[in-house]
Parts: sequence; C-alpha cells; structure tokens
Amino acid sequence: MDKKPYDFLVFIGRFQPFHNGHLAVIKAGLEQAEQMIILCGSAHQPRSVRNPWTVSEREAMMKNALPEAHQHRLHVAPLMDIVYNDECWVRNVQSTVNGLVTAHHATPHNPARIGLIGHSKDHSSYYLNLFPQWGAVNVDSFRGISATPIREAIFSSNDIELENDLPENVREWLKSFRTTESFAEVKAEHEFVANYKQAWQAAPYSPTFVTVDAVVIQSGHVLMVERKARPGKGLLALPGGFVDQSEKLVDACLRELREETRLKVPAPVLKGSIKGQRVFDDPHRSARGRTITHAFYIELEPNKELPRVKGGDDARHARWVPLADLDPNQIFEDHYFIIQEMSGSV
Repeated sequence: MDKKPYDFLVFIGRFQPFHNGHLAVIKAGLEQAEQMIILCGSAHQPRSVRNPWTVSEREAMMKNALPEAHQHRLHVAPLMDIVYNDECWVRNVQSTVNGLVTAHHATPHNPARIGLIGHSKDHSSYYLNLFPQWGAVNVDSFRGISATPIREAIFSSNDIELENDLPENVREWLKSFRTTESFAEVKAEHEFVANYKQAWQAAPYSPTFVTVDAVVIQSGHVLMVERKARPGKGLLALPGGFVDQSEKLVDACLRELREETRLKVPAPVLKGSIKGQRVFDDPHRSARGRTITHAFYIELEPNKELPRVKGGDDARHARWVPLADLDPNQIFEDHYFIIQEMSGSV
C-alpha cells in the first residue's frame, strides 16, 4: 500500500452541526493522511443559539458518518475558544496536537508528518496561516454549505430533512434531539433573539449596542450574578448592562453594579478601586447583534469577609465566586474570557 503524504492531518472547526461539507474535508484528509486529528472548537461553553451541541455530541455525529473501519483513524479533542488571546489559542492547538501525536504515532523515533487541512472560506479561516511548522492541504468548499443557515432551519421550523446538507446519521440524531429539553431551551432562546432583532429591522443601519461590565475582584473572588431573563437565563454573568443616553461609561458601570448586586461599598471607594478598563468587541460575542462592551476592573482591598450582595433588577442572585471555581460551561457569552483577560489569569 502506498504511503500517504501525512501521518496526521489536523482539521479545526466548530461543526455546529457536522454537515456534508465537513464530511468532504474528512474524506479528503483520510486519503492523504494515516490519521486525522479533529479539534472541536467552542468547547466548554453552555448551549446557545450559535453553539447548540456539546463536543461529545459533535464527535458522535462525525464518527458515525464514517464507515466503522475508518472511525479509529479519527481522533476528536475539545478546543476551547480563547476569544481575545490568539497566542494562547495557538499554544492550546499545538499542545493538544502534540499530545495526540505522541499517543498515536507508531514510530516515535521518526518525526510525524503533520499538516493542517481546511478551506479558506472567509476571514474566520485566518488561523490556517498560524501554523507555519505544519504542511497545508486546501480543500475546495463543498457546494458552499454553511452551518449558519442549517442551524436556522433546525431551530425555526419543523423541517430538518436537509438531505443535501447533512449526513443521514446526523439527520436521524437531530430527530431524536428535537424531543429533548435541551432542544426546547435553545429553540426558546432562538425565538427570543429573532424577536429582539425583528424590533430593529426598521433601522436604516444595523445597530451597534454599547454595554458595560464590572469585573469586581476581592480576595481571589469575582462578583457574579445569575441572569433572570433571556438571553442566557440561569447562566452566571458579570454585573452590567446597556448605557443610558445621558451617562458616562464609568457611571453606567457603577449604576448597573449597584442595581444588580446591591453591593454595600461606597461609590467613591468603588471609583477609587478601578485599576483598568478594556473594550471587548468580538463580533460574535452576543447573539442579540453587534455589541461592544467596556469592562472596568475593580479591585477591592483584601478582607476576610466579602461584602454582602443580593440580586436585583435583571439578576436573580448575586454571589462571590472563587476565581478557581469559574466554570465556562455555566457562564454567559464571553464573560469568562473577559474575567481571564482582566484578572491576568490567562
């Protein structure tokens, strides 16, 4: 049997859901590599309109779309988005691939031949240029299939056949998924977002929203709230919200902080404890539309007792969470990454 050009080809994507375009890339990769490493992005996130399926669900979609004889050649691993730190994301990709290559390379004394496979569909594929140490295999887009309209069809109608877009096993799995509470929750979120966007359709330009968030740290704890309403109902979030027309950003931040947490710290102390601020503007950070937030880092003096807090306004509860206990699976939008960036935890 002819030796394939690569020992491993790496395919990075979100696969929300896994569709025939993804399957075409994997089939092309298996023709050129002994094994494939699939890095499943947007891992360790709560279900949302943009990311409805877990890594394990997406892995099952992929492997069950292949003949059983080839499934062992596919190695799927979660890849966490690190929205505001490309260098850290690249390091995670490198370390994950190195670990899998070490575990599955049959000839450890010979360096593995590694390549990156994908197609340059738009600006989101810039990552293809971030790994010059690996070879590259470019695959043409398969009939221009995109996951975004597929998700729209799945959560906005009863028709999920999509025979030309999805492998048969994925279509069958989705029929079962539609009977679950997880589907109902994401569908309700989808309907909320659709209605929210409908209200702005008459605007002459696509709206850009400005919000503020407070990253309040004391004694290794961060102040969080549990969201009372959609989007993100039940998830933990930073205290914050929209800026009123008549206020400065810092004043909006302190107002939202007080409204949502009832934090018993005088305003002059809070203002004097602001150690920094930063803009977070990932285009996909909010399902509601283009939303740019200004985060303020407030570091209170260490104390054996944390100030009392109580949920109010848009927050069901407010509480102090140890930084080490933050779980990205339970945190709204990009707030986990904002905390990591502002607190220097990355």
